[in-house]
Amino acid sequence: MKVLVTAKRVVDYNVKIRVKADHSGVETANVKMSVNPFDEIAIEEAVRLKEKGVASEIIVVSAGPAAASEQIRTGLAMGADRGVLVQHDGVLEPLVVAKLLAAIIAKEQPGLVILGKQAIDDDMNATGQMLAGLLGWAQGTFASKLEVKGETAVVTREVDGGLETVEVKLPAIITTDLRLNEPRYASLPNIMKARKKTIDTLTPADLGVDPTPRLTVLKVEEPPTRKAGVKVGSVQELVEKLRGEAKVI
Repeated sequence: MKVLVTAKRVVDYNVKIRVKADHSGVETANVKMSVNPFDEIAIEEAVRLKEKGVASEIIVVSAGPAAASEQIRTGLAMGADRGVLVQHDGVLEPLVVAKLLAAIIAKEQPGLVILGKQAIDDDMNATGQMLAGLLGWAQGTFASKLEVKGETAVVTREVDGGLETVEVKLPAIITTDLRLNEPRYASLPNIMKARKKTIDTLTPADLGVDPTPRLTVLKVEEPPTRKAGVKVGSVQELVEKLRGEAKVI
């Protein structure tokens, strides 16, 4: 079974985010970029399925600037077989990404698609669900456990009330949660091997998708600085401040 996974290029989670001076967006120049952590989990799960003999081939897809090939190489070093880069230098909204993935899926015909549940840059949590809607496929979102059994996949989902187990018919869309697995570190030999693996480069036009954004960003601002706390001498003083200053009681 062929498995398709995603690898979005995002600012590394260890980097402190800074807003551009003109408030047009987040500063990305000379900033460390990495694979979206939830997508790393998706890649790891696909590699584990291959190690179990369930998956026969893993394709890593990324959409973004030419530099996004670095994130695809990371996926290849983890154990994926080949990559596809949809090169576009502008903003790609979730619906556009879903359409791009749907076009690639139509060509590749994978039996399973695994994506991160959301990206840490915009936290949209929308692409996987939109992709399932476009394809008319079953979906298992927020997966903390995945088992493939023949023509079905059993997904344990993290929901507000605890855990929910669903069985979906393949082909299907799975989105990963944090507790699904812990991604491996790519070994040096695998990093060297990844350099020789194939990455096909396409454009949105090649896939018949219009990437024009539907939303316009008016202004990006950092959240206001939180005021320092105040120590109180007694419960009575605390109650007075909550009632008189904070006006929460």
